Formats: sequence, structure tokens, C-alpha cells
Amino acid sequence: MESALKKSLLAPIKTLKFCVSGEKLPSGRTRHGAWRGSKRQGSKGRSCVPDPRLLRSYQAELERERKLREAVNAQKNAERAAMRAHFRRKYQLTKNAKDAEQLRAAGGKVCLPRDLAKMVSHEAPAKDDSFRLRSAFQSLSLSTGIFTGKPSRVPSSANETQPCRVIGQEDRQEALLCVKAVQSDQIESERSSMLSSRLRPPPSSVRSLCVCEDAVTERALQRRSGGRVRGFQEIPHTGSSGWINLLRFWKDGRFSLLHKHMENTFRRLGPIYREYLGSQSSVNIMLPTDIGELFRSEGLHPRRMTLQPWATHRETRRHSKGVFLKNGTEWRSDRLLLNREVMVTSAVHRFLPLLDDVAQDFCRSLRHRVQTEGVGETGQRSMTLDPSPDLFRFALEASCHVLYGERIGLFSSSPSEESERFIWAVERMLATTPPLLYLPPRLLLRLHAPLWTQHATAWDHIFSHAEARIQRGYQRLQTPVGGASDGRFPGVLGQLMEAGQLSLELIKANITELMAGGVDTTAVPLQFALFELARNPGVQERVRAQVLASWEQASGNPQKALQGAPLLKGTVKETLRLYPVGITVQRYPVRDIVLQNYHVPAGTLVQVCLYPLGRSAEVFEGPERFEPSRWGSESAAGAGFRSLAFGFGSRQCVGRRIAENEMQLLLLHVALQKISVSPEVLSSGWRLLQQQDTLSLFLFQRIRVVLLSQSDSFCTKIRL
Repeated sequence: MESALKKSLLAPIKTLKFCVSGEKLPSGRTRHGAWRGSKRQGSKGRSCVPDPRLLRSYQAELERERKLREAVNAQKNAERAAMRAHFRRKYQLTKNAKDAEQLRAAGGKVCLPRDLAKMVSHEAPAKDDSFRLRSAFQSLSLSTGIFTGKPSRVPSSANETQPCRVIGQEDRQEALLCVKAVQSDQIESERSSMLSSRLRPPPSSVRSLCVCEDAVTERALQRRSGGRVRGFQEIPHTGSSGWINLLRFWKDGRFSLLHKHMENTFRRLGPIYREYLGSQSSVNIMLPTDIGELFRSEGLHPRRMTLQPWATHRETRRHSKGVFLKNGTEWRSDRLLLNREVMVTSAVHRFLPLLDDVAQDFCRSLRHRVQTEGVGETGQRSMTLDPSPDLFRFALEASCHVLYGERIGLFSSSPSEESERFIWAVERMLATTPPLLYLPPRLLLRLHAPLWTQHATAWDHIFSHAEARIQRGYQRLQTPVGGASDGRFPGVLGQLMEAGQLSLELIKANITELMAGGVDTTAVPLQFALFELARNPGVQERVRAQVLASWEQASGNPQKALQGAPLLKGTVKETLRLYPVGITVQRYPVRDIVLQNYHVPAGTLVQVCLYPLGRSAEVFEGPERFEPSRWGSESAAGAGFRSLAFGFGSRQCVGRRIAENEMQLLLLHVALQKISVSPEVLSSGWRLLQQQDTLSLFLFQRIRVVLLSQSDSFCTKIRL
């Protein structure tokens, strides 16, 4: 029995051994232990060695299946990447490099099934034919002369007199996404049939499912533009000689009336024009459709016009530059760190109580002045004053409290000389900036020009003020008592120092820029807000009623009170619409774009002119009316890119949240203190009249003249 078992297992064990070791079987033997020619194999026996041709055919078949699966997966990934890219553009999110790689893997061509295509195509708004300004200038073709401003040439063909048409949202979607709707079930059936038959998809079917992005873009632009996109040199301009234009500006005193110059030029040349001033050249626009196109082409690191006088001062004084003067990756890294301290919601919750304290103190001091310095009988005392110095002190006090974490006592009867000198320096710096933008600062520095000397001296005062505050803040953080350890907010300066992610020089540069841009840009709009509320008593009553109801419902919480009173935010936005602190928002597009049917190359300075935008009847219904409630429906279709006083995108004003809440809180407490404003003819100044528990702020008719004369200067100041 044992011998029989060994004989039966010996042959399989030997065969397994040779298979594992790779050795050849003894000659004359098969894998199954039979001798060649043995009767056991018989006529039906088969050789175990596969046919090489069958093996190559099988491997080629597997390779085709693998490539087909990769092509199908690449197509699906490209579809998903196209949809993600679409929604990133729609909601203004940062581009993803992975999406671009997946689109390139599909050959740069995107084809969407019908169900996905509908998700994109149905969002395209209907064509907007409400722009009366466009129709008014559609047959206008001007090229102003150097001195006369008259047309210097006549169109030579009918094509040159063709109306300028705006490229709509629908064409942009078609041009950028290159979507062609196809039957999803047909695609799935073709894919399944190709997988089952293990055949490559025919090239003709691939070409029928995809369209070339460049070809569709060109066709869409040409179809909507009436045949062709006009060249850059065809954009209307104010004169081809920048230096002669600059001399004309000096002669006519236009630097103090830049906002009016822009408004008049738009009326004369249309919604887009080129301008050469000294060494600067720009394309100026004003319509939201063009602003949206500019925003979508600003890139990951948006650039705006460098204020060369400011940059020259930093270089000559060996100061570091803040985010306002930086570009590229260096700007982005610093800006992201600053956003955590001044822009995000958690940061607003930290500094809002500090702004609320300053606003309450300002209103209490105003009431106290009327009671102690006013004239008249008890319960009906009045006082005449100029509000501008008080509002500037309020803005400086609030900025110092948020940035440095300390009060400087500007609401006392005798403010410090240091604070008065700082306010003067900010006003002087902003007043001397516009003329220096179009002149070479280095040359003026060597010539010791008075204009440059005044500008540099003003900046020196600003930096010395900031450096003294920073030193005090640093010492306060080093001491255990009064530092951040007691639970109080140490200010933005303290937060940045504790984080330790920015050097002390960079902290100093950014804090100084925030201080320089945090006084004038809030004090002046507050003056105009009170002015407009005085001229519109109905609006004033609606704002007060909403504030009182919201304050009662919020139980004294300023954050909740602001959220429940949207008219306060609307008042600020409406004021900045009519009286923008900065007159332009600038960007350099990173790709070629089409604005008003004109080709604008990448790298061109494009300026959004805010004053003409805010007062355009093509953008706002009844632009002359002061109506804060118009901003309640800003989420409606076509309402974007209309409120740009703080800029847009990732490079908007870094101090935006501080300024907005600062102005809203002051107006909130003015309403809570029952300080009403109404026009009345007086001899001079503003008059505060106390009647029982109500303070009535009366404005005389000449206040319009005073404020409008101030508007000539404030519109030339630069917003940070």
C-alpha cells in the first residue's frame, strides 16, 4: 500500500518541483509525467505550450482595454474639472491647478453631457438692453486732438462706424467653457459598445463630441461684435501726448477735479476711453459688465497701479513696504496673515467692542458740549460748530484703539499736539500724492522740489507717530500687567506680535499704512452721510426707527444690532456711491480681454472710475436720489460690481471691515442718542439744538457749498 502511494504521488511532486525551479523536465517526458509517444497521450492529447500569436493578440487586447478605460476616465475627469472651474469663476473662488491638469490631459477639449450642460447654460442671464448710454454713443467715433479736443479723422468705411456692442454673459459662458450639449445616453451606449468590442473609438467620433476652445471663443466674439473685435488703438482717447495732457491738467487745475474730468470724458467719448498723463497710460471704464470681466482676469496675484511717490519714500528712508505696495507671492503671503486679524468674522468680533466704546464716547461728548457750551434756555440749548475736526478725531481715536489697543484721549477739551500733527500729515500726504503720480519722483528728489519735500515730510510724521505707538505697544506686551494675558484684546498690533509670523519691520510698515488710510477715509464719508440724512428727513426717520427696533431686540449687543439694521449699511454704501473716497480701482489683467468690444492686451493698466459709476443712470435708477434701501436687493441678478468703494476681490481694502463697522456704529449711536439732522438757514456752521431729550442737528443752506468745495479735494485722495 505504501509503495503504491509513493508511485502515485512521485510524478506530480517532480512536475511541481520542475515548475517551481524552472528546470526542464527529463527528455522524453511531458509535464504530466507521460513519455512522448506514449499511448496515454493519444490522438486527443494537447500540448501545454501556448501559441505565441494567441498570446500577443491577448496582450494587445488588454492594452486596448486599458487605453480605452484611461480615455473614458480622462473624459469624465475633464467634465468634472470643467464644472468645478465654472462654479469657481461664478463664485469668485481661487483656481485649482488640478482642474487645469485634468483639462490638459483631455487634450484641452471639454464636452459635457446634456444634463451637465443645462446646469451651465440656464444660468446665463438674458441680454440686457437697458444701457441707454451705449445706444447714445453707438454711432460715435471720436479721436480728440491734442489741444482742441475735436475729431481729427473721419471713418473711411462703414465698418468703422459700426455700433460698439457689449459682449453679454451668455457669450462669455460659451467662449470660456466651450460647451456642446450631447445626448448622455448615446455617449454611454457608445462607451459600452467600445468596451465590449474592445475597439478604439474612431477619431471622427471624438472630433464630433469636442470643440476647439479658441475657435468657439473667436466665433462667439465675432458674432456678438458684428463681425470683428476692434483693436486697442481704436479705443477713444483724450490725446496721444501724455506730457502735453499733463501740462493741460496743471493749467486747468484738474488735479483737484479728477472725478469731474472723468465724468465729463465718459459723457464725451463713451463708456471706455484711453488716457495718457505724463509717464502713465490707462484704459478707463465705468460699467459693471466691464468691471466683472476685469475682475475675472486679475489672476491669483492681482496688481494695481504702484503709487511711485510712496514707494520712493520707503526706498529712500529704508522702510519696509506693506501689502499696499507689494505684488506677487510676497504680497499674498503677507495679505493672508493680515486677513486673519482684520478681515475674517472672528477678527471683527474681537475689535467691534473697541469701536463701539469710541462711538459711544463720541456721542456722549457731543451731548456734553451742547449742555455746557451751548446757548439758550434749559432744555432748548443750541450750539454752532464745525463737525469736521471732531469727526477726524473720532476716526483717529477709533483707529488707534483697534490697531494699537489703547485710547489716546482725543475727546478731551484740549487734544494732544501729536494727534493734531498726525491728522495734518495725513491730509498733506494725500493732497500731494495725485500730482506726483505722473512725475518722476527720483528727479524731484534730486531737485529738492517743494512738492516732493512736503510729501516726504508728511510721511516722516506719519511713520514717527506709528513708531512711537508701536514701541509703547511692544513694551505693554512685555509686561505681565496690561498685556494680552488679562483677557483684553491687545489690538491688531499685539495680535501680529504674538503670532510672530511677520517681522517687526513688516508689522510696522503695515500698521503705518492702515493708520494712514484709516482716518481720512472714514471721517469724510461720515460728513457726507450726515449731510445726506439732513437733506432727506424721510430716510433719516426710517433709519432711526429701524435702529431703535434692532437695538431693543438685540438687548444692547452692537453686533446683533448692526445685523438687524441693514439700512445702516445701506446708508454707508449709498454715501460712498455718491462721494467715493478713492476715485479709481486699478488692475492689470493677466490675459487679453475684450471690453466694450475693444481688445485690451494683458498687462494694460485698467482703471474703474467710481464717481461716474455711482452717478450713472445706466447703472442706477435715479442716481441723484439718496436711497439706502436700494442696497437691500443687491443679491439680485445684475447687481454685482456696483459698490466698489473698498475695491473688489482678494486685493480689496485690507481695512474694509474696520472702516465699515466704524461708520455704522457711529451712525447707530447718533440714532440712539436721538440726534436728528434737518436743514435750516443759519449764518455759519452746524447748529445743535437740544430740546428735552432730543438733540436736533440743524444744517444751514450754505453747508452744501462747504461740503461740495471739500469734495473737490477728497475725491483726489487715495484709498488703501
